[in-house]
Amino acid sequence: MSVATGTESERPRARDSRAALTPYPDDVDARAIAEFHARYDRPRLSELVVVIAAYNEQDGLGAVLAEMPKRCHGMAVDVLVVVDGATDETAEVARQQGAHTCVADTNRGQGAALRLGYHLAAECGARYVVTTDADGQYDNTEMDALVRPLVDDEADFVTGSRRLGHEESDSRMRWVGVRVFAWLASLLTLRKITDTSFGFRAMRAELACSVTLTEPQYQASELLLGVLARGARLRELPLSMRLRTSGASKKGRSLRYGANYARVMLGTWLREYLLRDHRK
Repeated sequence: MSVATGTESERPRARDSRAALTPYPDDVDARAIAEFHARYDRPRLSELVVVIAAYNEQDGLGAVLAEMPKRCHGMAVDVLVVVDGATDETAEVARQQGAHTCVADTNRGQGAALRLGYHLAAECGARYVVTTDADGQYDNTEMDALVRPLVDDEADFVTGSRRLGHEESDSRMRWVGVRVFAWLASLLTLRKITDTSFGFRAMRAELACSVTLTEPQYQASELLLGVLARGARLRELPLSMRLRTSGASKKGRSLRYGANYARVMLGTWLREYLLRDHRK
């Protein structure tokens, strides 16, 4: 079953990337979930599901999926690609590589797509959720190291760190931003954090679904601070960050992205630490 896209005027428009998401599932989530179940019925996925948010990534996604490990710590690796209102053949490329797809009819942002993916993966049986990007920036062959602390019950949330590992960077401003936001997150949470926006992560599925996630785009720090506020055990690992293999970044200009990232980090800290303690 395919999703009818209609004419450009009929297709749902992209939302304002600063507008907060309503609680899960919103109308876009509900339509995407209905499309998923119409296509696959009620699939039982592996204990380990890799969730990839993808918007117009037809050129790079195939190579990412081709290098994806088939097994990790004795578990089969299933891949769920959440197609975020794409206008190209991203979904078809994913299916050709054997991935499950969930197609949202509106481009909302990476945070919205990942939130949808967390819940759908858990619904279909996932115990652990891994996230990676569709643009080839992460070395998915490092998944064994990423998942090991979860399997060994040494952590609940594991994230790579380009500062502890290897980083290829073509932006001086982004290089500085990674370090500034790591310092800010460390200050706010009173624990050492070296990288708040590394997209190659592994977490317990129930933890991912328990965090309040309202950011459609600038979501990495919201997730990180949210799990820490719930007492999750965090582990950072030295992993690799490469340049994109295709396409262009969807993050916009560095100064604007940095300002919005700071807004989300401070807002999440206020909500999850100060106001949560006040409500208690």
